[in-house]
Amino acid sequence: MSTRDILNTPARGGFAPSEPLTLATIALDNDTLGLLKLFAQSAPLVRLRAPLGSYRTDENDLLAEWLGDPPPDVCLIDFDKDRRNAALTAESIRADAPGTSIFAVSSQSQSELIIQAMHSGCNEYLVKPINRDQLLNALARVGGRKKEKKDQFNAQILAFIGAKGGCGVTTLVTQMGALLAKTYSRKTLLVDLHPDFGDAALYLGLTKSRYHSLELLENTDRLDAELLQGFISPHSSGLSLIPAPEGSEAARHVSPGAVAHTFDFLRLRSEFILVDLPPGLNDQNLELLQYCDQLYLVTVAEVSALRNVTRLVDYFTRKGMPQDKLRVVLNRHQKNSPISDAQIEKAIRQKIHWKVPNQYAHVVKTINEGDPLAHLSRSDVMRNLSEWAGTIGRKPGTEYKKEESHGLLGFLNR
Repeated sequence: MSTRDILNTPARGGFAPSEPLTLATIALDNDTLGLLKLFAQSAPLVRLRAPLGSYRTDENDLLAEWLGDPPPDVCLIDFDKDRRNAALTAESIRADAPGTSIFAVSSQSQSELIIQAMHSGCNEYLVKPINRDQLLNALARVGGRKKEKKDQFNAQILAFIGAKGGCGVTTLVTQMGALLAKTYSRKTLLVDLHPDFGDAALYLGLTKSRYHSLELLENTDRLDAELLQGFISPHSSGLSLIPAPEGSEAARHVSPGAVAHTFDFLRLRSEFILVDLPPGLNDQNLELLQYCDQLYLVTVAEVSALRNVTRLVDYFTRKGMPQDKLRVVLNRHQKNSPISDAQIEKAIRQKIHWKVPNQYAHVVKTINEGDPLAHLSRSDVMRNLSEWAGTIGRKPGTEYKKEESHGLLGFLNR
């Protein structure tokens, strides 16, 4: 097959990166280099740099001077001329330019040689003569990773935990997540970390999830963008949800560090991550509480709940949690409560960060009807939560947008 025949082989998938990919070649034979030049001429979103005729054998050579500054998106290294020096060159590029993808190019296709090239830091292995389809698909993967990196965020992780069960954490966190996503146009993810019987999916009307948060933690070593999509349930507000298990399951073993590793990955894909935690201090809670940016401790004006708040505040203080990281939220607040705000603040030894007004009967009624937020658009609690969400997620110059007639923002209808 001629070079032009190879070049004209139809590709099974398209290649359309959002911006050009730069390609450098190292010690390529003339036939392969000629093919790449023809390919670059036919693909305007690929820019081929001047070829490098030899491997990088002198560690004292500055990479920027030898390979170029900035480094290319892709390096194609010929492994036929000298496999040892080719591998050493790949290792040095991987160490000094980790953002560069490395393609091994060789006429040899034995599995052990492919594995050796991958161990030296190569991302792809192209067999001579290079097939256009193979090259396009490899470059498409590089372009996808480049776009994903460009689109990455660095989310704030906001954890919500109740002083005891029944403080309304799930109600608050689902409303807050929907408000951040819809009203303030923030890319928001809600993760329900209850080990069983989590209600966030139910409250949002998302009851057909295939996988749940604990399964995600168990598979953190396999995490990539494609796997993550199988766990996410999209809501009409724009909020994304990773639900909890729907029922009671056998105890699951989550390895130490899995929470931090998973949320490191999730951080890059959202602006805000809200976490609905069960009451108590299990292993997952403790790891997440140390890792999160903000902890909202939700309580009500009841003696048992306030006692737990005091204990938790003391515990977090002993563990060295920064004072401004922990914020107490008083839910179902009443101005004429038997326990005054001043008494609560004296007992917990800090200011109440936010007070959510009491419309408990109304909220319970809407939850029982299966659409817990649909009738709150003109309520005091809705205005209060909108203001709270605004303190977290409002962009400069953005004001709260009032919806006319479809319940809470008109976006929680199913």
